[in-house]
Amino acid sequence: MSSRYFSPQPNVPGRGIVAGYGLSFWGLVVAIGLFAGVAGAALMELLRAVEHLAWPYVAGDDFLQAVERSSSSQRVLVLLAAGVVAGIGGLVLKRLRGIGGGEVSEAVWLGDGRLAFGPSLARGVLSIVVVGMGASIGREAAPQLAGGAFASRLCERAGLPAWQRRLLVACGAGAGMAAVYNIPLGGALFAVEVLLGTLSLPLVLPALATSLIATAVAWVVLPIAPTYRVPLYGVSVRQIAFALLAGPLGGLAAAAWVRLVVFAHEARPESALRRLFAPLPVFLALGLLAIAFPQLLGNGKDTIQLALTAQLGVGLLAALAVLKPLATAGCLGSGAPGGLFTPTLTYGVLLGGLFGHAWTVLWPGSPDGSYALIGGAAVLAAAMQGPLAAVVMVLELAHFTDTLMVPILLAVVGATVVSRRMGLQSIYSARLDAGAVIHPGDDPGDGPGAGGVSGAPMEDEPLGPAAVGV
Repeated sequence: MSSRYFSPQPNVPGRGIVAGYGLSFWGLVVAIGLFAGVAGAALMELLRAVEHLAWPYVAGDDFLQAVERSSSSQRVLVLLAAGVVAGIGGLVLKRLRGIGGGEVSEAVWLGDGRLAFGPSLARGVLSIVVVGMGASIGREAAPQLAGGAFASRLCERAGLPAWQRRLLVACGAGAGMAAVYNIPLGGALFAVEVLLGTLSLPLVLPALATSLIATAVAWVVLPIAPTYRVPLYGVSVRQIAFALLAGPLGGLAAAAWVRLVVFAHEARPESALRRLFAPLPVFLALGLLAIAFPQLLGNGKDTIQLALTAQLGVGLLAALAVLKPLATAGCLGSGAPGGLFTPTLTYGVLLGGLFGHAWTVLWPGSPDGSYALIGGAAVLAAAMQGPLAAVVMVLELAHFTDTLMVPILLAVVGATVVSRRMGLQSIYSARLDAGAVIHPGDDPGDGPGAGGVSGAPMEDEPLGPAAVGV
């Protein structure tokens, strides 16, 4: 081993900051970041166009206001139309699916990082269309698929080994997420902590670069502003005590949510006929529920905003805390494609707001919205099994929340510990077939001699697949 490149710091192998990657690798990083930013911005423009076509928007409206302005019959008809689109689209996607995983997590964990470019983009576009029409699922799946699929295509053309392809696919997915939510650090942490399952310098640097580039590119079209407008909440012993109790409760709530997601995933239609018709009754039921509860439609962004600013009554919080997870699970179980990030945060925020109402009766003095924020972070961290990513995402999504850092961290730690003690998997891994996981030694090109992050590899030794958490 050359002493010139040796470092006693375990996460600084190879040639220090470049971690042994060549110029061509960093060229791919830049290209992936650029594409993820452009794709994310384009998909959000498509989402906006679908929403304005489906719902009666006027200037200054957000999605929920437009839905509330619609008539009962329009809500039912639009959701029925969304069911038709989801059914036909799901049938087409089944025939289009090419080589590789259908989801980013599937490609990274169960495969060798391959995502079929065309089918992945088509799946992303379908999810954006049905979300814009009111499906109760997340919008982040589309930019994740776009960034990951583009990374997969570039890596194949460049002839990169499987472990580098997995790394860059995860980076592309995180960059797409960063671009649409304006969370560059959160997107990078999502890639390395949630998708790759480890934090080390050789992984963090490409993830940070792709997310930073994608976010900056998306600023050309998307607003440079936090997703949620939250007042500057102060911190007190009341919130710290609440966090100590809310953390474990959030872990239990996350466990129930993940198991509901798994149940919905296993109930997805397999036959062509069922794929075509399964979304219709689910979306019809959602449209009927939306007559009384318009907050059930969409990914939950506007509902989070209302909960974080204490604009939802205790009765509505309780109803939505039950109905929103069921609506999301129903949409997923019908076969509609979509994400889980915002629905998970919505569920946590609703529970936090509900518990916060009860807490203020016992110990008044702190804003109800602060409790909603603490609960949202706790459930998100436990459900994703990514405590660092969850904390950073919440801080980036809602600026001026750093004053609540101590109670947020307490709740996140409590929720994560409880969920881990229960053996909970994340909302992304729990839906996959664990028996099909490819272990580091399975790929002929990625043997144990490929190195890792546990020590400094040889001068020209590549970083092995163990570094990407596969």
